[in-house]
Amino acid sequence: MLRDPPEHRSVDDLLSFGVVNLDKPPGPSAHQVTGWVRDMADVDRAAHSGTLDPKVTGCLPTLLGDATRMAQVFLEGAKEYVSVLELHGPAPADIDSTVAEFESKLYQKPPRKSAVSRRLRVREIYDLDLLEVKDRQALLRIRCESGTYIRKLCHDLGLALGTGGHMGHLRRTATDPFDDADLVTLHDLADALAFAAEGDESWLRDVVSSAERALSHLPSVTIANSAAREVANGAPVYAPGVFDVDADAARGDLVACFTDDGSAVCLGELVGDADADSGTVVSLEAVLV
Repeated sequence: MLRDPPEHRSVDDLLSFGVVNLDKPPGPSAHQVTGWVRDMADVDRAAHSGTLDPKVTGCLPTLLGDATRMAQVFLEGAKEYVSVLELHGPAPADIDSTVAEFESKLYQKPPRKSAVSRRLRVREIYDLDLLEVKDRQALLRIRCESGTYIRKLCHDLGLALGTGGHMGHLRRTATDPFDDADLVTLHDLADALAFAAEGDESWLRDVVSSAERALSHLPSVTIANSAAREVANGAPVYAPGVFDVDADAARGDLVACFTDDGSAVCLGELVGDADADSGTVVSLEAVLV
């Protein structure tokens, strides 16, 4: 059964296919916070957008209910952080130019305590800005590829600067397509749910977004309702059922498919030509209906 358009969904439907742009507090792990959100919202599942260590704060978009099927979308976008680099000696005069050299593709091996295997891999730093230097502290803004270890970046910066260094405070300020402009605290969510239980849904609708928001950074494919029903039964998206494909979408891209009223249907890989008379256009990776 296809969902109603995002703007017409009930609160129950919103919670069963929604996303909260959560401001993770310091102390609990990302997994713990996600469990609290799941229990508060009284849904069967919740999933976060990428692990943050217990001390780290900031942007942790959290998917609710059936929206957890799309958790892979957070591997596609960039992430942004503000971090304090704690230097082990006075900042050298060439700190600006040394920091600028790290705005590139870097080799990284995950730390020993990481949740992934410790294989050498490449991660790209898209932007690295030195915002302020005070005494033995440097404030950095980092926009980087998903999966970048900021702790390792700070360690390597300290070595390059000749002082040694380590990561101090870290806050995530963005996870594409979310940023810190409208973060929601756990208290906000609890209060909004309490008001909704008493009949005032307005705050909850501000706090919980439809899950489609988490797909806004992906190329989109618009398909017919008849094609969406076939997808719900496990069929790929065939050319006759495609209305439109984003102009910047290329074969091999992860794309999000929607009906023409904006309701998400699936995630998949763009594999064919939408203008063809037949053949598969999108192979399925996650069915969302």
